[in-house]
Amino acid sequence: MKIKVNDKVRVMSGKNRGKEGKVIQVFPVVGKVVIEGVNIMKKHLRTQKQGQKGQVIELAAPLFVSKVTLICPKCGKTSRVGYKIEAGNKKRICRACKEFIE
Repeated sequence: MKIKVNDKVRVMSGKNRGKEGKVIQVFPVVGKVVIEGVNIMKKHLRTQKQGQKGQVIELAAPLFVSKVTLICPKCGKTSRVGYKIEAGNKKRICRACKEFIE
C-alpha cells in the first residue's frame, strides 16, 4: 500500500470529498485507511453499570484507500506515489515534483 501512517491525504470522492487530514491507521489487507477528522460516525454505547448513563461517541470510520490521494510534503500538490530504488532501499517519490517522500 502506498499510503502510510502520518501521511497527509485528501479525499477525492464521496460525501467527504475535499477534506484533508492525517492518516491514523492503515488496514492493508482490506485496503482501507482511517483519517483524522474525516468520515466521522456516531456510536451509541450502552450503560456498563447500573446507574450510569449511556453515551454517544464520535469516531473516524475507515475509508477505501482508492478514495484518497497523497499530498506531497515538498510541493503541496496531490499526486500519485512512485517508487525509486536508491542505495538498495526502495523509497517513495512524488510523481509531480520527483522528490522523495519521507
